[in-house]
Amino acid sequence: MGRIRVLSDQVANQIAAGEVVERPASVVKELLENALDAGATRIRIEIEGGGRKLIRVSDDGCGMGRDDALLAFERHATSKVRTSDDLLCIDTLGFRGEALPSIASVCRLRLQTRQPEDAAGTEIEIAGGKVLRVADCGAPPGTTITLRDLFFNTPARRKFLRSESTELAHVAALVTHYALAHPDKHFELHSATNALLTAPPVATVGDRIFQIFGKEVFQQMIPVAAETDFAHTGIPDPPPWRRDADWTPPEPGALRLTGFVSKPELQKLNRNSMHVFVNHRLVRDKQVMHALSEAYRNILPPTSYPVVLLFLEMPPQEVDVNVHPAKTEVRFRQPGFIHDFLRDAVRAALTKARPAASFATALHGHASAGSSLVLDVSPLPGPDLPPAEDIPQSEPAPAASDAEPFHLTERPLPPVPGRLEFTGNDIPVTATFSPQRAPQTFPTLAVPLANEPAPASHAAAFLPAEASIPEQAPTLDSIANLRPLGQLRNSFILAVNDEGLWIIDQHVAHERILFEKILRERQVERIERQRLIMPLLVELTPEQMVSFAVIAEELERNGFEVAPFGPRTLSISAVPLGLEGRELEQMLEEVLSVPERRLQAENNEMRRARIAASLACHAAIKVNMPLDDAKMRWLLDELSKTEHPTGCPHGRPIVLRYSVREIERAFHRI
Repeated sequence: MGRIRVLSDQVANQIAAGEVVERPASVVKELLENALDAGATRIRIEIEGGGRKLIRVSDDGCGMGRDDALLAFERHATSKVRTSDDLLCIDTLGFRGEALPSIASVCRLRLQTRQPEDAAGTEIEIAGGKVLRVADCGAPPGTTITLRDLFFNTPARRKFLRSESTELAHVAALVTHYALAHPDKHFELHSATNALLTAPPVATVGDRIFQIFGKEVFQQMIPVAAETDFAHTGIPDPPPWRRDADWTPPEPGALRLTGFVSKPELQKLNRNSMHVFVNHRLVRDKQVMHALSEAYRNILPPTSYPVVLLFLEMPPQEVDVNVHPAKTEVRFRQPGFIHDFLRDAVRAALTKARPAASFATALHGHASAGSSLVLDVSPLPGPDLPPAEDIPQSEPAPAASDAEPFHLTERPLPPVPGRLEFTGNDIPVTATFSPQRAPQTFPTLAVPLANEPAPASHAAAFLPAEASIPEQAPTLDSIANLRPLGQLRNSFILAVNDEGLWIIDQHVAHERILFEKILRERQVERIERQRLIMPLLVELTPEQMVSFAVIAEELERNGFEVAPFGPRTLSISAVPLGLEGRELEQMLEEVLSVPERRLQAENNEMRRARIAASLACHAAIKVNMPLDDAKMRWLLDELSKTEHPTGCPHGRPIVLRYSVREIERAFHRI
């Protein structure tokens, strides 16, 4: 008898379960995606024991007949793929036909389903992959799947599960992410003790953020909306059952980006709060994360990350989702094109917004960078979402595609039919998904009537109606109109205008001015330099000599004249204007003391920005330096002309505003 044999279906399903199902959140993800694919508008998830004891997912989707219900538990049985060509054009969240048989092989499962046109539903009971009972039943239209005793027949897998609270946190984060991605759906998440999330349908993603997290978090977000075209046409529309009520076909070959990114003062210590959906699928992609990091480069500190909720929509032919069993990784057909589009769109939104940090938001952002905020619903690292920190901090940007340059455009959203209102006082939403937290309440949100004028831009359509009632979000457009009052400890400029009291860090303000000036002059090869009376000799370590060999050309283009003077000595005969003495030596030491791994990961643009940031930092006005009124006015005027006056190249804030409203509130006048 030969040694090679075909595994039984039960063993094969359990092996597949090891790839697809690793924890309760993995099960919820698969069932939730199936419900969305079935066209459900209401989805209810119930969890007990962190998912060990009970997982129940109910929806009002299209349901199944008896034959389809039985076939759904056969391996690779699916309604979404017919031929191999369909794998190149997938527009559904699920498609493999692996999830249900894999899940059923490691738990006790009961399925109740009914199509709207059927008089009776179908009930199927399965334990450990074996069908125990099939019968007719009374059931509402849709599908309810109940799982009990997850991993009851694989105790080794069960032992690797974390505590109930940890597993529940994974489920809560996952459900919240999909609720944010599908604002037109009703989501409920219940534990054995209370309702963790109840999110009725709203009109836009902005309304959903406002609904779940409240006004304070929403006001720290900036809307992003851009669109461009791929180089080809002939993109098929999604099937009718996948279209929303307000669905509009994209233009041929359209690449569309919508969503929100955080203002620079809202920072995190990891990438777990950066959520990107590709065709409504939550994914982790290295190139996407790299593009977002590049968009915030020289705006945030290198070790801080923004909060991101973005949606990329593109023709299904442009993205391959069949590259990972858990479907959390994708492969783009034109990765460089998408990388550059995403980077430039987010950067343009930040440039246009020019947000000004208030004292409260600056303190909030600082706290969020150093601790875990209660409003953070980032997923813990797990199989359903690969750990974000596995993505390298600095990675070479992919090469741009050969297609024609794209242009970012704003497009108005179609008006929403009818008027949608809900009173949040009846909605028990807890942002931390913790039983100890009291439910939050939210004000009424209103969506414009169909006959009311549509917003002027796609980005404007994201804004909840209630969010527009408070005072306008502060921007830095009025810096040039500031009247300086003086300095605080010769380090901070105090200035006023009709908007309130402003405090400007003179060093980082000048640093931002010099940084952008250096980059502009570097682009046209017009760096001003000064010759030294006596060449400066600098001793380097062997590691620094390696770094010098890599960046020597860039140093020369930035105004340096450097030549080797012995095995480990450099002779410097000319330097950029404004850099001298000890600051010159510190600057060289800084740019040369870069780990080799980071140095090899840099592309030319990143290296150019890093050297420019170091030059600007060491040539800028220092703290404890007195400035007269003319110099302060010049500094404010030049700062207002910069592209990103929000922060220095290293990410530190430049300006804080104490608004008139905050002052009046502090004095109990309002």
